[in-house]
Amino acid sequence: MSVLRTREPSGLTGRSNGTVFKPAEFANRDKENCAMRKLRVVIGRAVEPARTFACLVILLASCSLAHAQSWSPVITTQFPVGVALQLTDGTILINQNKTSNWWILSPDLAGNYADGKFTQVASFPASLQYAPVYYASAVLKDGRVIVEGGEYNYGTSPITKWVTKGAIFDPPSASYPIGKWTPVNPPTGWTTIGDAQSVVLPTGQFMLANCCDNPAQAALLDEATLTWTILNSTTGFVGKFDRNDEEGWTLLPNGKVLTVDTYTGVPYNPTGMNSEIYDPIGGSWTSAGNTVKQLWDSRATCGGSSTSTHETGNAVLMTDGTVFATGADSCKPFVSGHTALFNSASSAWTAGPDIPGNNDVADGPAVLLPNGHVLVDTNPGYGSSPSTFYEFDGANFITTIPQPLGDTGNTEGARLLVTAAGSVLLTHVNSNNIWFYHHAGTYQPAWQPTITGCYPAVGYIGNTYSVCGTQFNGLSQASSFGDDAQSATNYPLVRITNSLTGHKFYARTHGHSTMAVATGSQPTSTSFDILPGTETGDSSLVVIANGIPSNPVGFKVLAQP
Repeated sequence: MSVLRTREPSGLTGRSNGTVFKPAEFANRDKENCAMRKLRVVIGRAVEPARTFACLVILLASCSLAHAQSWSPVITTQFPVGVALQLTDGTILINQNKTSNWWILSPDLAGNYADGKFTQVASFPASLQYAPVYYASAVLKDGRVIVEGGEYNYGTSPITKWVTKGAIFDPPSASYPIGKWTPVNPPTGWTTIGDAQSVVLPTGQFMLANCCDNPAQAALLDEATLTWTILNSTTGFVGKFDRNDEEGWTLLPNGKVLTVDTYTGVPYNPTGMNSEIYDPIGGSWTSAGNTVKQLWDSRATCGGSSTSTHETGNAVLMTDGTVFATGADSCKPFVSGHTALFNSASSAWTAGPDIPGNNDVADGPAVLLPNGHVLVDTNPGYGSSPSTFYEFDGANFITTIPQPLGDTGNTEGARLLVTAAGSVLLTHVNSNNIWFYHHAGTYQPAWQPTITGCYPAVGYIGNTYSVCGTQFNGLSQASSFGDDAQSATNYPLVRITNSLTGHKFYARTHGHSTMAVATGSQPTSTSFDILPGTETGDSSLVVIANGIPSNPVGFKVLAQP
């Protein structure tokens, strides 16, 4: 297998001589480094654990005050990157853009991805002739990855007519050392999938849109048989206002799906502001009301229906149950795109602040940060460069955050992923550069997963175990783009830290009890496999969702007898 290394220096760990000094995992590496630099004197002395812990609390508080947002130095890979997805074994799967090739980024022993390594894994089967640029993708309940549809196959232009191909990935294992892609036939009768949106429903079913059929259609995947159940305007997908084209799907706390309509396949309405909610149980769409501010690009004042892109922005569920939706406006001279907020409890929309700097979001990524803010990529009109990043704190944009040096692209090619470490990976389609964003502040305790039981005190390498608790899937899908890319992270990861060395190892999770978000006090669970290479001995174990770890529990790893 080909192996490449990234180049950012690793951070220090928060453990020494077998003593666990922190009550929970640090929110990010920068804060950890800050505390550990100040703790060197403390841990070099014989200090009782209680006093050491008190010292750490004070030092962490001082570090939090000094910590600010930052981007890692640009890291140049030896291949052009594409979509990235967080696998359930802690590695990150990254597409080599415009090819059938895939790579895995593994964190280093300190848990840092920026100082990890790239390893090439299985490619799509050559017989599939499949290398889409924009497509639907998801990590499934069983830990596999699905990729469906696409446009610009092999990077060709004009668009290769809405590709209907797809494949499912088994991550590397004893059975498949470099992983394995298995082709998935399209839903029966479909001639288009394209750059479709998708979502993993609370039940774990993968729902895929048909980009272009009118009336709109979708399909549900059976993971075991790799067959589809078609949902259409008469059964299972009843009442959709317009086509699925250019829209995104946001999973809500009640298990339903929100979309902002883009008015494709229906009569042109220059000021249309409709939104819809899909009920997976009833199989029908109903109106979610007027978005108050127009979010799709109608070009009402600069050409109208003949020039409208119908593009819109992203929509991220925040920690308070509010969906933050961004909008597009490509009329020149560029004006700011609008935003709107959807209260998922009251089903009411309110106007949000306009995007700063005469920027908008027309096909662009956003992620929910562990600190509760939304990191959003914007640009001065559809397809225009350069892009500018902002954080949204629930009421206002924070405009003073730094920008990634060397990023010259626009939002359409950008992809954001919240990593298990709490940092955010930025890739840009067809660029060899990647960056990591480190946010200021940290999460609130109420947002953490909580381990309540059913895990063993001792685990053997190679065996499978369960862990139970609450909020294992986080409060949101975390990542949002729309129809061109999806990389949700609403599933639990398990990380084991050796108490003697401080080295971090991920188990492989699968069989999650739910894929719902914001589950509150509802019991949740997952199974996990302790992987070869995990260090033996006294350890701690955490469950991570959307970059936020639970408080650790004691755990001992043993080799097979």
